[in-house]
Amino acid sequence: MRDHAPDHAQHRSPGADPRAWCVVAAARLSRDQPEAALEAARQAVERDPGGEWGHRLASLALERLGRDSEAVASAREAVRLAPGSWAARLRLGGALRRSPGGWREAWAEARKAVSFAPEEPDPHVLAGDLALTRGDHERAVSSYEAALRRAKDHPGARVNLGLALMRWERPRNHHDPAWDADPRETTRARRVMEVWSRQVRVMLAVATAAVTLSAFFLGLHREAQIGGALVLGGVLAVTIRQAGRVRVWPRVPAMLGRDLWLTMGVAMGVAVVAAYVAGLATLPAAPPASVPLPFPLPFPLSETPPAASGAVAEPGSLADAVNGVWIGALGIVFLNGVAAGGARLLVEAWQGRPVRALTQFAAAGPVPAARRDVDVTLWIVASRAWWTLVLLLSICLLAAQPRLALGAAAVPAVVVLAFRRGRVTSLLRPSFRDDRPLALAFVLIAAASLLLALAGAVPAVAGPGLPAPPMLGPAGMGACAALAVAAGAFAARTARAWWGGGPGPWRAALIPYDAFGTRLPGDASPSAGVSDEVRHAATYSRSVVLAYTQRGCPRALAVSAVTSVSASGELRLIAGDEAWEAVERDPRVVLFVGDPRFWAEVRGIAVPSGDVLRITPKRVLVREYPGRHQARTR
Repeated sequence: MRDHAPDHAQHRSPGADPRAWCVVAAARLSRDQPEAALEAARQAVERDPGGEWGHRLASLALERLGRDSEAVASAREAVRLAPGSWAARLRLGGALRRSPGGWREAWAEARKAVSFAPEEPDPHVLAGDLALTRGDHERAVSSYEAALRRAKDHPGARVNLGLALMRWERPRNHHDPAWDADPRETTRARRVMEVWSRQVRVMLAVATAAVTLSAFFLGLHREAQIGGALVLGGVLAVTIRQAGRVRVWPRVPAMLGRDLWLTMGVAMGVAVVAAYVAGLATLPAAPPASVPLPFPLPFPLSETPPAASGAVAEPGSLADAVNGVWIGALGIVFLNGVAAGGARLLVEAWQGRPVRALTQFAAAGPVPAARRDVDVTLWIVASRAWWTLVLLLSICLLAAQPRLALGAAAVPAVVVLAFRRGRVTSLLRPSFRDDRPLALAFVLIAAASLLLALAGAVPAVAGPGLPAPPMLGPAGMGACAALAVAAGAFAARTARAWWGGGPGPWRAALIPYDAFGTRLPGDASPSAGVSDEVRHAATYSRSVVLAYTQRGCPRALAVSAVTSVSASGELRLIAGDEAWEAVERDPRVVLFVGDPRFWAEVRGIAVPSGDVLRITPKRVLVREYPGRHQARTR
């Protein structure tokens, strides 16, 4: 048996053989030379317009050059020439995912590529990439795991599986790629909502400060309330103006459901308006003495507050309730941005499974995307440990139970155990060497854990006759200082990334695998060739048998005729209705062609087209008949 894939590129000059030009184009793509690869691919297409391999390579080179629309056109031509080629379907799906509104068609092409070649890893990777782009992390994980069962060393599957485990979302995840809406319109709508929220919050914060100063310092209580109410007219004008700029209102609820931070921004705008109205309605004539102002007074009040003259409100009185509403409204108006930033850091720190993701990044090998994602994920692990200690410290203080701080000793132990079980300890040394603030953050978090545990151990061992030391003794204060310095290390690393324009220590800095490199994807693989002898035998032989699968069982039937064999090796044949129904369920078939000297086995994909089945070869095997002495020996 010999595996038949005729390629005479090594015996002929590229100018004489279109397949040789395809080999040259593939080699140039592997060296990351897309312009030279495009030139070679076009040479192949000029010499063999019916060869789909040249069109695929041209599409891949055009995509790497950023010419997405031309890449889609070349990929469509490859599919037209060989509709049963899994590589052509894969190339079209890969090109369509970069074009606006092409997600649905890209998904359909990816599913066809999987059904045509389930043994290949790249169709599963494309399906995973499309699911990851849409935020369907469970389907993405299953697709990447299917790819890794076929190729354990696939870097794209490893890196993107790690992102799916981290529940990564592409920037500005407000737009569902499966929508028919123009992404530019939804992006414009998102920007309008962000601007509206920002303008309303800033306007009302300034108005609140002006109303408070006027009421307390100038004694213009009623005038301040009236002027503050007029500001709401400005808010209404801003709202009407920004609402008129949104052209995709039916998509807005779905956009808010997909983008958590957009929803938070809009909700903050609405909450600030409500808080402003409540604060305006409960504005006191003088600041309550029981609650400090959120800002220092620059000069003494013009009038002495009632509380200062001895008129202290009864606890639980209506005045206390009104003052509490006003102080709460003041906090929402002035501190909403700080609260939202803290909530975002907390939520992003606890999303996903970072240790499992680190395992996948480590298995990807020396890939730039994996190296960057490792550093970001380690920062997320450090953030989780930091937040755990901060929350534990807060619980101890609020509950007045210092002994609970003993649990802080488990934090570094859990981190070390997770790293050892995930087999990612080898990643720490290079990451700490390249990112000194990261190493400092881990050291400070470990020190804070031990100090906090020590602060909880001292009250635990104190005798019944001894006074319990304060919760924030020397050890507790040291833990707080270590946590503060760790936060400073994060801030310094963030500032360095912002200043230098590099990736920062936050979740948004995670990036998927970039296929633009030296490793050629599956859609650049060569097409199966059909030699002249097999072509002649398929056309003129009367011993042609089509094998397929029906209801899980193999079937075979004689073929009426092979009508033609195209220049690219595609076979067109006439078969019965039973074969047509079978290939609609499973397009993988095998065509056996007999000849007096040999017999050929053509494994391919059957696609119905008109009155014939078009079979695109995936692999062609030629077997010679045994001689007489071989027959006797057997």
